[in-house]
Amino acid sequence: MAVVIETTIGDFTVDLYIDERPQTTRNFLKLCKIKYYNWNLFHSVHTNFIAQTGDPTGTGKGGESVYGIVLGEKARYYEAEHMPKIKHNRIGLLSMVNCGNNMLGSQFFITLGPELQSLDNEHCVFGEITEGLEIILKFNEAICDGDQRPYQDIRISHTVILEDPFDDPVGLVIPDRSPEPTKEALMSDRIGADEAIDDMGGMTIEELTENQKAKEAKARATILEIVGDIPDADIAPPENVLFVCKLNPVTTDDDLEIIFSRFGKIIGCEVIRDHQTGDSLQYAFIEFADRKSCEDAYFKMDNVLIDDRRIHVDFSQSVAKMRWRGKGKGIRYFDEDDKKRDNYSFLKKPETSRERNNDNGKDREDGKRKESSRKDHRKYERRKEDKDKRKEDRSYDRYENERRDRRKKEERRDRDKEDQRRDYSEDRSERRNRRDENNDWRRDHSEERLERRSKRDEYSDRERRHRDSERKRNEEDDTRYKSHKYKKKR
Repeated sequence: MAVVIETTIGDFTVDLYIDERPQTTRNFLKLCKIKYYNWNLFHSVHTNFIAQTGDPTGTGKGGESVYGIVLGEKARYYEAEHMPKIKHNRIGLLSMVNCGNNMLGSQFFITLGPELQSLDNEHCVFGEITEGLEIILKFNEAICDGDQRPYQDIRISHTVILEDPFDDPVGLVIPDRSPEPTKEALMSDRIGADEAIDDMGGMTIEELTENQKAKEAKARATILEIVGDIPDADIAPPENVLFVCKLNPVTTDDDLEIIFSRFGKIIGCEVIRDHQTGDSLQYAFIEFADRKSCEDAYFKMDNVLIDDRRIHVDFSQSVAKMRWRGKGKGIRYFDEDDKKRDNYSFLKKPETSRERNNDNGKDREDGKRKESSRKDHRKYERRKEDKDKRKEDRSYDRYENERRDRRKKEERRDRDKEDQRRDYSEDRSERRNRRDENNDWRRDHSEERLERRSKRDEYSDRERRHRDSERKRNEEDDTRYKSHKYKKKR
């Protein structure tokens, strides 16, 4: 027996297990016959689990069996059938909801995933979808809130019974036509089942273009997050860091720090240098303690002359010194020594590297001493690099020697194999010649034997002819003698 169920997202056909679940299928067929399920809401949709409906109130707490409609409140529920056992082991099964104490009413659900063993022995399977299984995909794609209710209503619009083998209960009133939905039934704070969702409706061309650019930027950021270039797709450059370029190669960190410190407290100032030569790359990053100081420096220091060069100042777009702590934990900053610094209010702010002294001359001397120590450090780094390079060269020479020895061993082994192959080939040739000689001797011996045999046969023939001639001669003599003797006797 089959029933066609029409919904707002598609139609599907259900085959009922009449022999295994006669009472449950009779209840379902009669409810479909009186159009009880028309405009019922799928009030609970769990992705890859179940989609539940059958409650006219749409709350999941209502509904009654056909026996309750005919006999009254005392027969609102009926006892479930559990034999034979039918498991929830595939998608597209229809199962009656257990309302408690093994009692069933009108609510049922559709399985949206396979192997749902947790539902076995609890709910009653009474049918399966045989046509229109693509509706399962639409249920799984539905967007739901925290209570697993879809934001856009999904309803049963109509049910069609293809065949009904059961008699109608006494007192069951069957409507002539499908009833129209009431306002209370369709009352919902969600998107209507027949409403089209258009996110772009009412937007101007400029807004649409901006929205499209934002989506593309979000997609690019997600790709950068996947490949590991940025810690998080939603990360934004810091608002308290300035990017300064077009610097004079002689300008140092301390020079910039002294010049920009009049706008506010500076946490860090770094002129970017070549990691091998230590020469300035003529751009720097300056990190302020607050956003306002950074903005003041941005508006007042652009195109200012420093060390005979007009610099350019802009807000930093780099996130290279930002590391994601994890979801909900913010980010942290780190420098070359991986020293943590953070500007967020919920994290502890680090202390400044040194107290600022108003005596510019003393600051200059400190800067020179730092520059000298930096040069010494660069010399030490270069010596260390040279030492490492020599070590690498020695390692490379050792590797080359080993490879040369290995190549010689392989060549020697190849020569030995070739000699063995040659010796074996010569042995084979010698054995072949010896075999050919033996064959020649056998052939000659065979010819001699044949010749002797032919001679013997020839001699035998001559002897046989001689014996035959002697025998004939003797016979003739005997005949002649007998004839003469006979004549003489007469």
